Amino acid sequence: MSTDPNTFDTAAYGGDGWQPRRRSHGEDIGRLWADCRVDSEYAPLRAVLLHRPGEELAGHADPDAAQLLETVDLALACAQHDAIAAAYRDNGVSVHAVAPDGPVPANQMFCADLMFMTPEGTILARPASSVRAGEERHVAARLAALGVPILRTLTGTATFEGADALWLDPTTVLLARGLRTNDEGCRQVAACLAELGVETIVCDLPYGTMHFMGLLRFADRDLAIAWPRRTPYRAVAAMRERGYRVAFLPKESGHGQQTGFNFVTLGPRRILMVAGHAPTQAFLEGLGIDCVAVEASELAKAAGAIGCLSGILARAPVGAAGSD
Repeated sequence: MSTDPNTFDTAAYGGDGWQPRRRSHGEDIGRLWADCRVDSEYAPLRAVLLHRPGEELAGHADPDAAQLLETVDLALACAQHDAIAAAYRDNGVSVHAVAPDGPVPANQMFCADLMFMTPEGTILARPASSVRAGEERHVAARLAALGVPILRTLTGTATFEGADALWLDPTTVLLARGLRTNDEGCRQVAACLAELGVETIVCDLPYGTMHFMGLLRFADRDLAIAWPRRTPYRAVAAMRERGYRVAFLPKESGHGQQTGFNFVTLGPRRILMVAGHAPTQAFLEGLGIDCVAVEASELAKAAGAIGCLSGILARAPVGAAGSD
């Protein structure tokens, strides 16, 4: 700042040479910022964020203490993770790696939990467990390096994990309150989305469930697949009001069906899923869904699969941004 009269009417002080910024933040996405828009769960997938597991995943004498289901064979888990990354690339999806220097928490590879992308940038998660505290820092650093804006970092006592939020349509998000996302997390996420003109519908998860992602997946603009007797009534009602067919998984038991259900939608009625779950795959194919299957059985021992591993960075926009 200067009071020198010679600076009056110069560009830096608003003179004729001043060049005002005229584009909105949303208009800068894909221009100034990375092309990182997401406003659906089903539009063609363009980019994902993955973390290849390392030594943090190996050698746990008590897997439960690290929130793993079983001891994991690291070499096999890495090979399966590499195959998932290759499957994405084979299907035209860009893969960006979170590869922090130094030690990372055991669950770092579950990138879907650590972010939630919007049409104008990401909402950074704040994991609910002390075991996972700090994972978000590594994702934040990678997003910044990629040119992805972080719209909100949760504060105070808020907890929120990205796998608890799902795009219902370009102006509506379903948000689950439960083990991983608390009331304050819901409030802060909803406030951020409201600034984008997006409504949030908060649904309560049943006790004993982890994430909304594990109960509900979207395969197309009018097709959702849901877990019977566990998917919140409010979510089913909201989907049906908007013209979705809600197809409920057939009655089966065991962790296997849940793993097979943990898929990522590559585009309308085309998914990337875990191989080796024939009944689930047959059910999905019966709905007209093209299933690309890749092995992830060892990774699933860590209590997640392809959906949990994949931070969604960009999809073809279907809302207002699609006309840019």
